[in-house]
Amino acid sequence: MSINVLVVDDHEVVRSGLASLFRGTDIQVVGEAVDGNEAVEKTLQHKPDVVLMDIRMPEMDGLAALEKLQSDAPGTPVVMLSTYDNPTYVARGVALGAVDYVLKGSPRELIVEAIQNAATGGKQPEGGIMSRVKGTMAKRHDAKNSEFPLTNREMQVLRHLALGLSNREIGRSLSISIETVKEHVQNILRKIDVTDRTQAAVWAVRQGLV
Repeated sequence: MSINVLVVDDHEVVRSGLASLFRGTDIQVVGEAVDGNEAVEKTLQHKPDVVLMDIRMPEMDGLAALEKLQSDAPGTPVVMLSTYDNPTYVARGVALGAVDYVLKGSPRELIVEAIQNAATGGKQPEGGIMSRVKGTMAKRHDAKNSEFPLTNREMQVLRHLALGLSNREIGRSLSISIETVKEHVQNILRKIDVTDRTQAAVWAVRQGLV
């Protein structure tokens, strides 16, 4: 059986290039979209097995569209496709429900495999971008034997914060309320003696936590 894919990218050359890339595979392009708004509309129209979505687009970007798809078309696997190996983009994708993240310059086999895994519920390959960032986000912290004065949950929140996630995205990723995230952030700022999120993020990077 073929895998029906909706390709979302604001550059026609990228969309046509992907269509050529999939020739001879079990992947069939059933629709194209040029921005996030059209991505949501075409997803509801075509009900694809997988959405392959660029991040930086006009009108509504790919991450905003990903979040909207979680409510408008829940269960639709979304693979983010980007030029940028940016940990913040990847972490936001994880928090908002993307199943994988691949670079536009990746080998054909890797992009095809990512779509096939998304369609079948398979795992991302070890060592991939999303797998690596997910590991950082989920890493546990032994508070009893640590030089850092933070609980395991505070350390998780700090890692998310250092990766550039908003309170809402942190809450979604960790399945906690925004109010709880705010409380953890305030505790973190107090415990590591900094005054704002930016300083906390810099502290986390300097300590090698992300």
